[in-house]
Amino acid sequence: MSRIRIPDALVETGGGTILLVVLDGLGGLPDPESGKTELETAAAPNLDALAARSSLGMHIPVAPGVTPGSGPAHLALFGYDPTEFLIGRGALSALGVGFELKRGDVAARLNLATFDSEGRVVDRRAGRPSDDEGRRAVEIMRSEVRLPDDVEFFVLHEKEHRAVLVLRGEGLAADIAETDPQETGVPPLDAVALAAGSARTAELLRVFLTGARTALAGESRINGVLARGFALHDGIPSIQERFGMGGTAVAAYPMYRGVARLVGMDIPGAPKNDDEAVSLLEEHFGTHAFHFIHFKAPDARGEDGDFAGKAAAIERVDAVFPRLLALGADVVLVTGDHSTPAAMRKHSWHPVPFLLASSWARPTGRAFSESACRGGDLGTVEARHLMSLALAHAGRMAKFGA
Repeated sequence: MSRIRIPDALVETGGGTILLVVLDGLGGLPDPESGKTELETAAAPNLDALAARSSLGMHIPVAPGVTPGSGPAHLALFGYDPTEFLIGRGALSALGVGFELKRGDVAARLNLATFDSEGRVVDRRAGRPSDDEGRRAVEIMRSEVRLPDDVEFFVLHEKEHRAVLVLRGEGLAADIAETDPQETGVPPLDAVALAAGSARTAELLRVFLTGARTALAGESRINGVLARGFALHDGIPSIQERFGMGGTAVAAYPMYRGVARLVGMDIPGAPKNDDEAVSLLEEHFGTHAFHFIHFKAPDARGEDGDFAGKAAAIERVDAVFPRLLALGADVVLVTGDHSTPAAMRKHSWHPVPFLLASSWARPTGRAFSESACRGGDLGTVEARHLMSLALAHAGRMAKFGA
């Protein structure tokens, strides 16, 4: 695959509007009995009809064989090389909940978790608590955990079992090993500095994690936390600077609002469900040239190992597509940030199907599926090039060279 970077200078101001629709974790693997993926199993007549008048293809979020996190995968969809702009999930989560990060802050994603009496992880997500339960645990940590006086820390609830820790002080860095072992029945990993400059931050994190376990010791489910996704906030160029257009982002989960905010998109609100998300997009459509809407459920059901549930989640998104198409975007790009096969119960490296609808599309298939997209006219591309394709279809890319 080519590592060429399309010059931002090719982007022209003016042109059509772009709508990016992301079904998180869209890509899947065939069911052994039916031979169909979750997307191919779903009854999605609206997506199929749109695919029949669209260009189709597959994208690779980072590189062949590389399993992406949600942050890098979304940065790629927004036109950024995720290997050039290395942004930890902690920073994206902090931005997503509206926290004003300062340069030099270190942010970490926290999983509210359940530990047994021997300190082993029983549930990495504490049974997926309600937002009220999660906020209560965060408030306990805020009021009872103590760090040295020369360091400020902020604990913020994100959603359900997700929270954010931000450390602010002199000489902090973020090269720290994650403490989440990614399995149960074992103790959490130690917060180890992976570079000498991160030793102080690692020690502060160990103090915080110990304090959190003490503060939450009386709780039945949320009685500790796991830390991951460490990030030193340093900022990156916005889509306005790079592509000459502003953006609007609508997502129920804070992390996805965070990655959009990181690249300069406006966040008009925090919808509680898909219907509210679509209504929010309808209300604010046209304020900018670029619009992004995110649907989380396909990924969540994939991580649960629920094949039928993931197919049903895709069907629910399909049901709102008439409302999305009624907005009249000149270019509609539909895809996932990565694959989350139910058979694997986690993100995977498999290419992701996408469709691109515009007046200039060259239709090649009759359905939106991995099979149809593999034979599409756009072939297999790196995810970061989807933005240049969308810009071109919107009349926003100049000719390269004489």
